[in-house]
Amino acid sequence: MAVVSLGRLIVRAASSAAVAAAGHAAYNARIVRVPPEKPDRCPEAVSILLPLRDEASRVAPALRSLLEQQGLDDVEILVLDDCSTDGTAEVVRQVAGEDPRVAVFTGVEPPDRVLGKPHACHQLAERARGSVLVCVDADVVLAPHAVAAAVSLLREARLDAVSPFPRQRADGAGARLVQPLLQWSWLVLLPLRQAERSPRPSLTAANGQFFLIDAAMLRECGGFLAVGHEVLDDIALMRAVKRAGGRGVVADGSGVAECHMYETWPQLRDGYAKSLWSATGSAPGAVAISAALLGIWVLPAVAALTGSRAGLVGYAAGVAGRVVTARRTRGRVWPDSLAHPVSILTLVGLIARSWWARKNGRIAWKNRALRQKETG
Repeated sequence: MAVVSLGRLIVRAASSAAVAAAGHAAYNARIVRVPPEKPDRCPEAVSILLPLRDEASRVAPALRSLLEQQGLDDVEILVLDDCSTDGTAEVVRQVAGEDPRVAVFTGVEPPDRVLGKPHACHQLAERARGSVLVCVDADVVLAPHAVAAAVSLLREARLDAVSPFPRQRADGAGARLVQPLLQWSWLVLLPLRQAERSPRPSLTAANGQFFLIDAAMLRECGGFLAVGHEVLDDIALMRAVKRAGGRGVVADGSGVAECHMYETWPQLRDGYAKSLWSATGSAPGAVAISAALLGIWVLPAVAALTGSRAGLVGYAAGVAGRVVTARRTRGRVWPDSLAHPVSILTLVGLIARSWWARKNGRIAWKNRALRQKETG
């Protein structure tokens, strides 16, 4: 009897946490910063940085969207071919034609213990003349007013860096289970207004798919090379901005940008294997995070299957949090939200696989071993 009572108390506590998390997501969905739909014309110089490595098959839509940007008085599009072997630079030149705004550079291999993307962004930043730098990934397509709107948000909110999180296009069962958790995680867990001001590393979220930073602040916080050893260089850069006394935060960019990260399950699995071990901090941290995820968003669903009313409330709260996130970030609402416990189980499995890959030295990306500082 005592064991049964304890189990009920645990389920009730977990369900209460799920209810609180859903409420927090609803609050964040109301206050999250959003780039304006009709931004004023941007008068300052803007440098758009597009680092590319073996992106010949998907860079064309991204580059076309950059060429179609409106509301910018002075813009340059700097492209780095980061030692590609698939003809990426040729595709870029074909799409750009003779457009004087586009400059294509050939990158060099990163030095030891510096990762490819921050090194590529460093090379581009060294050539940039804009007062605002806009980093964009090859799998992101921007709306015509996206850059002007994001710069307007950066300046009007008096931020030093802002990361407008793109809408995540998810095709296939695996992607539909996992990709919505990207936005869900910060809407549910991050106190957004406090995160703008606080230098605490735990109160930081960012997405390098679409990232704006004031050029003077980038120099002050040490530039991309200061985070060159970080797998999650976007979050590390936002933390560096805060350490330098700046303000930065993630925003809802689903109305101005769309990203199609992965086309197949193996691509998604390997992409998360690259980063989840770093995101969880340490092996004990990964265990603690996984236990919390399972306890709050899976345990109530399991209990509901046994007839627990508290478990049903907890499961419904988890679904509600997903619904709020999907509506705020223009994702699929139904029936995907109903599978939230399965999403969490899948994520926990990916965390375990990421740590297994790290332990066995099998972490690589874009045909480069990730020589991150913790891996020795």
